[in-house]
Amino acid sequence: MIRRVSGRKLDEIRARIRACRFCAETPEGAKLPHEPRPVLRVSPTARLLLASQAPGNLVNQTGIPFNDPSGDRLRDWMGVDRDTFYDVSRIAIVPMGFCFPGNDAAGGDLPPRPECRARWHDSLFATLPQIETVVAIGRYAQDYHFARLGNALPRGASVTNIVARWREFQSARPLIFPLPHPSWRNSGWLKRNPWFEAEVLPALRAEVARLIKT
Repeated sequence: MIRRVSGRKLDEIRARIRACRFCAETPEGAKLPHEPRPVLRVSPTARLLLASQAPGNLVNQTGIPFNDPSGDRLRDWMGVDRDTFYDVSRIAIVPMGFCFPGNDAAGGDLPPRPECRARWHDSLFATLPQIETVVAIGRYAQDYHFARLGNALPRGASVTNIVARWREFQSARPLIFPLPHPSWRNSGWLKRNPWFEAEVLPALRAEVARLIKT
């Protein structure tokens, strides 16, 4: 039986997140280097959650999560088209950091802002009890969601190790499906780990298909 909470509670916390300015006005550490633009998509009916890292620069410009080449790859991994991917009634998208965190000295994205997890995530997920499967993309999302659901990961485990153990997590409910980040910078990782495409993706696509059935 799918549990539900008041849609009003979800609406309230979603509105508060979208108006959030903590990282710009009272940050933990360096101030956000641009105006906040929190990005998330949630509904009281979505049974599948994409738990990602943080929006990139292209996403920050449009406000649409995974509206970039990483999103194209993720949709291919999931076996869905854009219309299905952005159907918030079926798929929720909640990054660990709601705003683009800026770039480091090498041009890569900085880690997700810690303010988001500390202030919002526990309260938000309390309003989403209907989620059956969490696709946890990258180590930040994996650390949080495995711990939240009572199965904390070993501190020294790599993303490769966690993803390789995907079968061990299939009996848990909610189910957590760990994935590497779909960034094109990870193309070398995919070539070095052909088991991911051969073994993990068929199982992921089957689970996604089950959850998005109308």
